[in-house]
Amino acid sequence: MDFSKAILGLLALGATITGALAETQTQRVRYDVSVLGLPIARAVLESRINEAGFAISGSFASAGLARIFDKTDGTISVTGRFNGGESQPQDYTLSYVSGKKKQLTRIRFNGGKVANTVNEPPLRKHADWVELKEEHLVGVSDPLSALLLPAASREQVCNRTVRVYDGKARIDLVLQPAPPREQFSGAEVTCIAKFVPVGGYRPNHSTIKHLRDRAKIRIGFARLGNQRLYSPVEASIGTKIGPVHVRARPA
Repeated sequence: MDFSKAILGLLALGATITGALAETQTQRVRYDVSVLGLPIARAVLESRINEAGFAISGSFASAGLARIFDKTDGTISVTGRFNGGESQPQDYTLSYVSGKKKQLTRIRFNGGKVANTVNEPPLRKHADWVELKEEHLVGVSDPLSALLLPAASREQVCNRTVRVYDGKARIDLVLQPAPPREQFSGAEVTCIAKFVPVGGYRPNHSTIKHLRDRAKIRIGFARLGNQRLYSPVEASIGTKIGPVHVRARPA
């Protein structure tokens, strides 16, 4: 799983839902992704949100020096609804080209459970592959909408586990409150997230091992208008090459 792209998608959903949801709102937001201050990726997403549900679509691409060494272009979208104050995805699609590699992933959900997954080309499994089980695909969300969190107050945001499925891997993000010195200035509350792989991954893969054992992940949240929902507004993810920082601005 490309976790930096997953977080990019989560921030996209969080930042584009604002204010009361009584009528349909449309917004465009640009996301810049950097490592050690150097740009490596960007995305522009458009959201349509109302009280019944949401539809988000857009494009992303590598940028700066990263584009010279790893040219990546893709599109991402999700549709879903709000149910009891929670977001429930219905259809999620990711399509991208990275160098000579092409990948298409489609996930269909039904009431928080994965109903169908399509990967083209099919997944390649190695000898040390940790298989997904049926129970791993219940009560999960896609990478775009997983961190849209119901909470009566900001004190309730971080003490939870978020279950994410990206069409290949199921991972948990175990959230805990960040200490005051690690709060994002533009967020109402910042959580430290522990990366816990559950199924659909290689336990000895270097990226998985780093995210599981060494990476520091911070996610800042803000309340959505008068709603009892909190969403990401900024994130920092420790990677093997340095911390990845994601920040939004109007498109």
